This record gives sequence, C-alpha cells and structure tokens, in this order.
Amino acid sequence: MHRALISGIAIAILCSVIGLFLVLRRYSLFGDAIAHSSFGGIALGLLAGVYPLWTAYGVSIASALIITKIKDRYNISGDASIAVLLSSGIAVGLVIIGLSGGFTIDIFSFLFGSILLVSVNDTVLILSLTGGILIVILLLYRQILYSTFNEEQAKVSGIPVEKINYLIVFMAGITVVTSIQLVGVLLISALFVIPNVTAIMYGKGFKQTAIISMSFSIFSVVVGILLSYIFDITPAGTIVLLAISLLAGTMGIKSSGLLSKS
Repeated sequence: MHRALISGIAIAILCSVIGLFLVLRRYSLFGDAIAHSSFGGIALGLLAGVYPLWTAYGVSIASALIITKIKDRYNISGDASIAVLLSSGIAVGLVIIGLSGGFTIDIFSFLFGSILLVSVNDTVLILSLTGGILIVILLLYRQILYSTFNEEQAKVSGIPVEKINYLIVFMAGITVVTSIQLVGVLLISALFVIPNVTAIMYGKGFKQTAIISMSFSIFSVVVGILLSYIFDITPAGTIVLLAISLLAGTMGIKSSGLLSKS
C-alpha cells in the first residue's frame, strides 16, 4: 500500500502536468493513442520474454515521434493522426497476442492496471522518471507554455517550436507507459484529460489551473487506491469514477451559477 500510494501520487502529478499541455494543444486523446500503441510493445515484450514495460517504452515513444513527423510533413490533422496511432497499436498488439497463444493474466494486468502489485524497483523508476520530466518542464517552462498558447508567435520569437513539440510527445510517451501500472492501457487517457477538463472549468490562470488539476488528480488516485483496498475492487475503475464524480460536481456547481460568482 505504501508503494502504491507513493507511485500513485507521482503518476497523478505527472499525468496532470503533461495532460494539461496536451489538452491545451487540442491533443486530448493523444495519451490514449500512445497507450494503445504501447499495448503492441507490451505484447511484443511478453512474446520475446523481455520485461514488457521496456518494450512498451520503446514502441510507444517511437510510434509517437513517427506519427508526429508524418503529421507535420504531410499536413495530416491531429485527430486523424491520433486515430492512425490508436488503431495501429491495437492491431499490432492483437496480432502478436495471437502469435503468442492468446490473452494471459499478464496482459490483463497491463490492460486494467495493477498498482497494488507495484514493486520497489517499479516505485524507484516511477519516482525517477517523474522527477526527471518535471525538472525538464521547469527548465523549459516559458518555451513550452509560449509554444502551447501561440505557436506562430513563438516561432517568430525564436523558440524552437518543432523541437518543443517533439519533446512534449516524448515526455507524453514516457508518462503513458509509466502510468499503465496505475490504471492500465484502457483507462490511461482519463488521468490525462478528466482532472484537467475539470480544472479548466474554474476559469483560472494557467498556474492555478495546473494546481487545481493536480489536486483533483491526487485526490482521485489516493482515495481510489484506499477504497479499492478496503472494498477489494479494481483500483483503476475506482480512480476514474472518482475523477468523473469531481467533473460532474464541478459541472453542477457551474450550472448553478456558484462557480462564476466565485
């Protein structure tokens, strides 16, 4: 439980931060697409007898970078490129699973998450990657923020927008695979999108929105893990339902007019 809570909080912060940039860039489903591509990497790792997350890192990051390059070069819309990445990842995964003899318990643990089974090595890896990505974001904060809100103006100002975009995609790929142990491939996009959509509805500045999003994400993860442990239910589904409940509550407050008055 200690490892699960520590890892869960780190993942919640990481998904919230990276997810906010993706949502503002209108790439809300990009995390979902990378997660589905990582499914092919997981299946490849299980087939080859390699630790599945290592192959998932490689496949998901490579897929994200390649599809971003194709989108930029051939001027394909963002949603179309995401659809290609999502469907190709699932297709490759299904073919490899068929070759390896069908679904196994290991595959299902990656599909639906298994945060309560996270090891010491996994916890150290999650904390290291979270710290590394957050440091990079802090160092390049102004450039990333500027290119997110006004890409054309950022180019005029001399900011290497294309490199920043690839960096965001690279960090998103790492974040997705790191988070798979928490909520699994099928629900990963929820942690990227729902807390950020909820926070944006409060109409605050960027930093305040980021803090609100991280607070909602951490609350959903911590309470979700505790409830799943107490009632012996799946952590992933509990976490996502709590995040949806916060979104629904915020929508109710906003529709009543209380949010706008504050």
